[in-house]
Order: sequence, then C-alpha cells, then structure tokens
Amino acid sequence: MKITYKGDYALKAVLELALNHGNGSITTIHTLAKRLDIPIKFLEQVLLDLKRGGYVAARRGKLGGYFLAKSPATIKVGEIIRLIEGPVEPIACTNEEYSCCKDIYKCVFRGIWQDVAKATSDIIDNITFENLVNRMARQSMSVNYQI
Repeated sequence: MKITYKGDYALKAVLELALNHGNGSITTIHTLAKRLDIPIKFLEQVLLDLKRGGYVAARRGKLGGYFLAKSPATIKVGEIIRLIEGPVEPIACTNEEYSCCKDIYKCVFRGIWQDVAKATSDIIDNITFENLVNRMARQSMSVNYQI
C-alpha cells in the first residue's frame, strides 16, 4: 500500500474536521488549506471525493464551509484510504475470488501477500478518527521539558 499526497491530504482533512466535530463549527476551505498547508485547488478535489463518499458535507454561503457528515467515532482510517487510494492489498491475487493466474494455487508468494493485506487491514480498519483525536489530545497534554 502506498499513500499518495491526495490520500495523505484526505486523511489530514478528515482529522482536522474531526477535531472540530461536535462544537457546531464549520471550517472554510481557506482555513483548512492554511492549517494543513495544502494547495486550495488540490484540497477542493480531495473534499469533493470525501463529499461523494459521504464523509464530508458542505454548507454554502457567507458562513459556509465543510464539516464531517458522520461522527468521527464511525469513520475508520481504512475507509478513507480505500476511498481515495483504492484497495490496500499489495497485489490482486490476495482476493479469494481472484482467478486470473494459472499458478495461483501453487504460488508461494500469495500467502505472504495475504498476510500483508490482513495485517494492514487489521490496523487501519480498527483506528477511528475519534481515536486519533483522543491520541492528539493526550499528546498535547504531555509535558515536554527542554533546557
């Protein structure tokens, strides 16, 4: 699995919106772009994909902007990665229904790729954006002494 800039930006945008979720705030695209250091034109594309996927909603007008369409507790990191990047499996033959390779049943690599796909999914499908918000809150609470 490789995360492109688009995938990275999508994850960061959802996290930023998750940080403001529940307080009724709506974030403008200019604010998001500035906070996340993302070009506005690129962010527009990312937000459009997230909106089509049902993760982000927008309000038009002078007081408009973007907000999460779902609770951060229900959005998993893996969902956003798959929406933007596609499958997380390292190769197509990891799927049990795959039948395009005549060597599939004697291939020693297939089991390895299936293990990689399962390990990846086990991690990204068990982390919600609420978990990440909580993780950030704990990190900001930790004291860092420097001399």
